[in-house]
Amino acid sequence: MAFIEGIMQYDFLQKALLTSVMVGIICGAIGCFIILRGMALMGDAISHAVLPGVAISYALGINFFFGAVFTGVLTAMAIGFVSQNSRIKQDTSIGIMFTAAFAMGVILITVLESSTDLYHILFGNVLAVRPSDMWITLVIGLVVLGSIYLFYKELLVTSFDSVMASVYGLPVRLIHYFLMALLTMVTVASLQTVGIVLVVAMLITPAATAYLLTDRLSTMVFLASTIGAVSAVVGLYFSYTYNLASGATIVLAATALFIIAFVFSPKHGLLWKKINSKKKQSELAKL
Repeated sequence: MAFIEGIMQYDFLQKALLTSVMVGIICGAIGCFIILRGMALMGDAISHAVLPGVAISYALGINFFFGAVFTGVLTAMAIGFVSQNSRIKQDTSIGIMFTAAFAMGVILITVLESSTDLYHILFGNVLAVRPSDMWITLVIGLVVLGSIYLFYKELLVTSFDSVMASVYGLPVRLIHYFLMALLTMVTVASLQTVGIVLVVAMLITPAATAYLLTDRLSTMVFLASTIGAVSAVVGLYFSYTYNLASGATIVLAATALFIIAFVFSPKHGLLWKKINSKKKQSELAKL
């Protein structure tokens, strides 16, 4: 009841709830395409690669959105360039580039002496979200969801079979970089909510949970967005009620939902697999 009363009374909690729900929805939606492409590590890379852009933005006194998107997209392009023009595979290229970008961000923070201001970017603090951050998150959410709706078929085909997509004449590489740009924007939108350290969990965990519940991509996107939103609400409740870190509670709420799906999923759940296995063994014993 205290949480509901707080939402009715406090403007900062209303902004926090709206922002965290939007982040949960867009992270869940874009995360489906990330895990289907086996690019979970890329999500981690982009989340860390935005740090130098954030530091530069603070130094220039501009919104961190601009610097973060620039360095995130630049790192994604650098990863693709290295992997496509050398013997180095993509996972190795990701490891090199994102650690370099993150290290550069740490150095910039040290030089600019802005560690106090950037603490919440690392670990998130949705209860301190500003109106400008909320509106930026809303705009990013509309852009991301609109892009998924408009280019759903292209993303579907390239996610499951890039070779077939190229045969059909789809610009596979362009679609890949377009998805990386969307991923970067989603990461930036999530910084104030869960922070750089935990953003990859919101990109992967709700989508992975939905993956255990359905075999249809459209249903998976819807479920992942719903799970992300529910995780945001539950996590924010515990954060406000017990004075806990908002990003950590949101991620733990998403993880709890994943564990429930992992055990009780009708098709892929651990419990039902054991039940079906015992049924098959009993049927074989009767033969």
